Amino acid sequence: MELITLGTGTVAPSAARTGPAHWVTTGDVRILLDCGPGASHRAESFNVPWATVTHIAITHFHPDHWSELPLFLYALRWGTLPARTDPLTLFGPTGITERLAHLAKAYGDWVLNPGFPLEIQEVEPGDTFELAEGILLQACKTRHTDESLAYGIRDRSHRLVFTGDTGHSDELAQWAHGCDLLLMECSLPDDQGIEIHMTPGLAAEFARMAEVDQVVLTHFYPSVINENLVDIVSASFSGPVTVARDGERFTL
Repeated sequence: MELITLGTGTVAPSAARTGPAHWVTTGDVRILLDCGPGASHRAESFNVPWATVTHIAITHFHPDHWSELPLFLYALRWGTLPARTDPLTLFGPTGITERLAHLAKAYGDWVLNPGFPLEIQEVEPGDTFELAEGILLQACKTRHTDESLAYGIRDRSHRLVFTGDTGHSDELAQWAHGCDLLLMECSLPDDQGIEIHMTPGLAAEFARMAEVDQVVLTHFYPSVINENLVDIVSASFSGPVTVARDGERFTL
């Protein structure tokens, strides 16, 4: 299993970090977790085979997490030669079908009929989907918006959990327990913390409770980058901690 952190930023413009987007491959599965601004261009610049994507999973409907989806679909149809014919499955919280229908009214019918088979799968907390033989996508509720989800990807050997955006949650920590890699948001410094986002201190406590093998931090507002994130998280968590950059690669 390989993770590439395509976009580790937020809605705040940054010269170094684009919107949330993470590429995971395992077996024949190539899944994009969130599709924030810059995802397609970042994928191209980091030599990620974005045109071979098999699945996309959206955590919630804030624009920094999924606003590039129409462009990504458009690129899959018109930005590749030969034109794509392989099917694509799109996962998202309840309501994603209706929201895409509204986007189709604005952009055109191609949003729902992009020129290749597009399956839209609405996800409820607790759902599990088999992406390929022995490869599962799991979903858990997070404390961010009414619809927001965390995703877990499990193959025969490893499990990766992506928290999406969330406040601290004992239930989410229990759900993520023991995973090989925890891709966790760390948005704001502790003195600027709000209930719907993780801070370094909360991330440290979450990682300790979840007893994961390693932590990869992402989703940084500019003010948190000035913090010594590795030291703060490592004060409570003994495993490896990485402050992810756009384009960084992790192999399990």
